[in-house]
Amino acid sequence: MKRLVILGCGESGAGTAVLGKQQGYDVFVSDKNPIADKYKQLLNAHQIPFEEGKHTADLLLNADEVMKSPGIPEKVEIVKAIRAKGILVVSEIEFAARYTNAVLIGITGSNGKSTTTTLIHHILVKAGYKAALVGNIGFSFALAVAQGGYDYYVIEISNFQLDDIHNFRPHIAVLLNITPDHLDRYNYEMKNYVHSKFRITENQTEKDYFIWCADNPVLQTEMQQRTLKAQCIPFSLTTAFPIGGSIINEQLTINQPNKPTFTMSIYELALQGKHNQHNSLAAGISANIVDVRNEIIRESMSDFENLEHRMEPVLTIKGIDFVNDSKATNINSTWFALESMTKPVIWIAGGLDKGNDYTVLQSLVKEKVKAIICMGKDNRKIHEAFARYVDMIANTQSADEAVQMAYQLGDKGDVVLLSPACASFDLFENYVDRGNKFKAAVKAL
Repeated sequence: MKRLVILGCGESGAGTAVLGKQQGYDVFVSDKNPIADKYKQLLNAHQIPFEEGKHTADLLLNADEVMKSPGIPEKVEIVKAIRAKGILVVSEIEFAARYTNAVLIGITGSNGKSTTTTLIHHILVKAGYKAALVGNIGFSFALAVAQGGYDYYVIEISNFQLDDIHNFRPHIAVLLNITPDHLDRYNYEMKNYVHSKFRITENQTEKDYFIWCADNPVLQTEMQQRTLKAQCIPFSLTTAFPIGGSIINEQLTINQPNKPTFTMSIYELALQGKHNQHNSLAAGISANIVDVRNEIIRESMSDFENLEHRMEPVLTIKGIDFVNDSKATNINSTWFALESMTKPVIWIAGGLDKGNDYTVLQSLVKEKVKAIICMGKDNRKIHEAFARYVDMIANTQSADEAVQMAYQLGDKGDVVLLSPACASFDLFENYVDRGNKFKAAVKAL
């Protein structure tokens, strides 16, 4: 019996443990932090042994295979020891994909992954397909495979999950964009991060599809330098393609061989804004490939409800709008948020910096932002980047404090925008916790 060690017991770790047990592995789970009660209950229900608060080397280094949770960096000592022994290390998506023959649709990119993944899933479900929404969006791919009953898996995929694939092969791979993010995990080398994202294509064949954004400069350059086996389908807001997706005369248009052309007014899209036109194009092309009827795609893209914590209106109090964009954990996400603002902005920013270059935001801040409220333990870089462009930059240590200050600074017709451009782990459990605390603080005003 092969021994499978699970390193880290969050959503992906717990799900992989259950699937591993189901597939006949001797499974052991190890997490150096306390394991959440819901995952303990899952492990106990399947009689899977585990340890928490430590990594016991003797119990881990006898593994035939290790599933490393995506949040664990390579510099951790136990990971170094596992690598040194030559033990096979895989990600959850690699492990889970072995045990299903369903159609895999994988979505990656620096921004827009969750929205696009959820939109594709929404279209497939509306079309009557048995489709699961899984991956980095917060639902275990492995657990869904263990439970069975799906013909399609729509998988949000982070670069960390791609780092430990070997044979993982999506039938449809979507790469929305590449902008600097997580460079702290890639020796601050952009080329390493780009390579990580493109790994989504490495096992694809001529029977598969690669959908990519032709408006993204990094992707433009890479596509000129790479030869991919998959059928490559571009999309753009400015360029029309014989095969691909585009916005022409305010019409979203998709052309595919041997299929009727899809068209839809951009004003009918549930998701407004240029970045969401990209997301809608990618989703529409994906659904078109798996033969969803044009009427269903059109209907689904007009009635889709956006995600929580992504440009989510919270309340308007005394004429001040409060918007929760906690999911904006990098510079580019925040750029889109600020770019879409039409009212004066009080911007709540900051958190755990991932090597951010704030200069790309300076012109938008100068044009749209009247005050910045920092919410993080170390806000020096934000002060240095924007002190010349706004009169007021304040430091706070909680969502309550940030919201109170924003409310005091705000005037009727302003927007208080939480769009941190940073990870949340210095003050919060994750971006969901940060967004929920922001919303609670607004409702308490």
